[in-house]
Amino acid sequence: MQKIELMAPAGNFESLQAALDNGCDSVYFGVEQLNMRARASINFTLDDLEEISKRCSEKGVRTYLTLNTIVYDHDLSIVKTLIKRAKEANITAVIAMDQAVIAMARAEQMEVHISTQINITNIETVKFYAMFADTVVLSRELSLRQVKKITEQIEKEQIKGPSGRLLEIEIFGHGALCMAVSGKCYMSLHSHNSSANRGACKQNCRKKYTVIDQESGFEMELDNEYIMSPKDLCTIDFLDQVADAGIKVLKIEGRGRAPEYVAKVIKCYRDAIDSLADGTYDKEKVISWMQELEKVYNRGFWNGYYLGQKLGEWSKEPGSHATQKKVYLGKGVHYFQKAQVGEFKIEAYDVAIGDTILITGPTTGAQEMELKQMFVNDAPAEKATKGDEVTMKLDFRIRSSDKLYKIVKTEFAKA
Repeated sequence: MQKIELMAPAGNFESLQAALDNGCDSVYFGVEQLNMRARASINFTLDDLEEISKRCSEKGVRTYLTLNTIVYDHDLSIVKTLIKRAKEANITAVIAMDQAVIAMARAEQMEVHISTQINITNIETVKFYAMFADTVVLSRELSLRQVKKITEQIEKEQIKGPSGRLLEIEIFGHGALCMAVSGKCYMSLHSHNSSANRGACKQNCRKKYTVIDQESGFEMELDNEYIMSPKDLCTIDFLDQVADAGIKVLKIEGRGRAPEYVAKVIKCYRDAIDSLADGTYDKEKVISWMQELEKVYNRGFWNGYYLGQKLGEWSKEPGSHATQKKVYLGKGVHYFQKAQVGEFKIEAYDVAIGDTILITGPTTGAQEMELKQMFVNDAPAEKATKGDEVTMKLDFRIRSSDKLYKIVKTEFAKA
């Protein structure tokens, strides 16, 4: 059984660093507006490509530029520029769905990955795209049995991509699912003239709706379920079956999520994949990982379509079911390199010894820890309040762009 490549989302430099710090094998990200999270995340600029490549290459992490939206004629010059700059920055591959984008990437001799937006569901379509791509992302609606049949045929027929490597199969492993087939939805376009397929989904499917019989006028509320808002995908509790399906890449969704989400999810799946490899993957570890995953943004979890369940794992409430949330405390002021001490200005809520704190920043990523000792206004203290200057021992450098948070329990936390 080959070891799975763990692919992390990066919506900004904070999330990118969080992914790198927690053991991802590859990252995917968007630049400017031509990607499926054009509205949901900050997104990088063309000038960020070199820095992304530098940080990732230092850790041996592969880099994938997402260019998987619908592309119009007026977009083509932008696409060409993006691909050219990605090539110059040594970005590993382009994730694409449009044939023009695929052709442009191949013309620059860049590796191509076929997006899930194409909805590949059978071996013959896989063979077709193997002429252009080295990795194919399968439709999210397939079962693991169907996935395994495809990977077995690739092995049996020795289907290879342009690089000469055996074609790699990628699937989604964790994160938000869409009511539409592999995300190809037009609801946002019809209701708000804001196309999900151009990266500008308004997520109006995540709301609660009432159904009206237009003949009788009878109105009913659908059992308090958000019937177009599925729970989030989670595969960590059957990751052994996912690996057995023969996939090469496991993709974590979440370019619109906070850096602490990326840190927590990547760490859990890194541990799980490594446990599979060394034979220590077991039920007790799964329980522990699930408890950790519940701490960050989620709409509740289900197994998607992989194990053949019936459709209908819908959210019961709007928004996140996370058992924890972050509360803003203040910002970074200075880092004393020699003493390894970070200084913060408290601008909001209180913080005390024993609290769990989170520090985020473009170079810091997402660092979570228990506050064991601190100085407040240059004196040892148990508690700090708004307006205080706080210093604490840190084995990593902070900057003035860093933010300090306290982690607190939510209503979804078990007593």
